[in-house]
Amino acid sequence: MNETPVTAQYHATTVAVDEAAVMISGPSGSGKSALALELIGLGAQLVADDLSQIVMEDEIPFVIAPPEMQGLIEARGVGLINVPHCPKARLQLVVDMGQIEMSRLPASPAFTEVNGCAIECLFRVDAPYFAIAVFNLLRHGRHATAE
Repeated sequence: MNETPVTAQYHATTVAVDEAAVMISGPSGSGKSALALELIGLGAQLVADDLSQIVMEDEIPFVIAPPEMQGLIEARGVGLINVPHCPKARLQLVVDMGQIEMSRLPASPAFTEVNGCAIECLFRVDAPYFAIAVFNLLRHGRHATAE
């Protein structure tokens, strides 16, 4: 089997909604796995917990997990648990849990670089609907505004 080589690794947790993945980054204890578990509760699948590996296919970043960690996520205070997972998903969004979004309606999406690719980036929103908003953004996309 000819595997695509890993080109980068990120200290992040990644989940997929359908074919679209969100990589959740931030410092230890910032809620990466908690947000991932909320998204999984809504129907997402885990791609990688704590260590997200990037593989490039036709200049498109995909995320995979180290083989020994597939399907396992750490729930703080509970331990390692098995969750629904998928082996690989296309990276479409990054959530930076280390920064808080202050704008009610950000003027335009922010972007971050992942392995040389510009990926839309959200900052943490401290509200109970945040996981639902991320889930729907991945599944249905962002509303296009007239310029």
